[in-house]
Amino acid sequence: MRLAPPRWIAHRGGGSLAPENTLAGIRLAARLGFRAVEFDVMLSAEHMPFLIHDETLERTTNGRGRVAECSNADLLRLDAGQGEAVPTLAEASALCRALGLWANIEIKPSAGTDLVTAERVVQQTLVDWQGSAVPPLFSSFSVPALEVAQALAPDLPRALLQGRPKRGWGQLVRRLGAVALHCRGDAATPEVLAEAQALGVAVRCYTINEPRMAERLFALGVEALFTDRLDLFASDPPPGEREPTFFS
Repeated sequence: MRLAPPRWIAHRGGGSLAPENTLAGIRLAARLGFRAVEFDVMLSAEHMPFLIHDETLERTTNGRGRVAECSNADLLRLDAGQGEAVPTLAEASALCRALGLWANIEIKPSAGTDLVTAERVVQQTLVDWQGSAVPPLFSSFSVPALEVAQALAPDLPRALLQGRPKRGWGQLVRRLGAVALHCRGDAATPEVLAEAQALGVAVRCYTINEPRMAERLFALGVEALFTDRLDLFASDPPPGEREPTFFS
């Protein structure tokens, strides 16, 4: 069984309206009515999972150097924008649970750390989300990372990330036991949607910031969209006004 997420997912926490991959972004998404968020997770030098997208610190923080070479203390001292800290996965998961948000946890290994990153992210997630009625989903561009997630947490859903689906993506999704393909909006062709339907998996697209593109993708049968423009799109109904949809 798989649980369909809300149709709109806030990209990197709060999209373009808040510092990316921060608790402030997650809170903003919830305030704007979004019921689902996506964020990226990689490891510190001490193998603690933190929310950050790039392997280096310069673009999104006031730090310099590689994330994988920074201690936990180094990362916790950084400013990720507007005075926001770089949060740990545990902090982000606790906030999502408190706010009732569905979470897409993207496993984002730095070079050469696919297995250990997946192991630590999955282990932390199993602790953080124990007993949750709405489990989070793991996604990754890394097939080895998804294989680790499949082995360690077979009951938690997984999605394969491929910008443009490559030949054989369907067989890979099936082998990984994934419930969805996450791809670029301009790569969600009728052929991809037809193959996904035949496989019984969802297609979800990133990063959709233009209403006409969103309308076209939903008309094609795309299940959900990731967006940076939380201000442009109507939010999903609050909890209780729409029952979650399950698919066999």
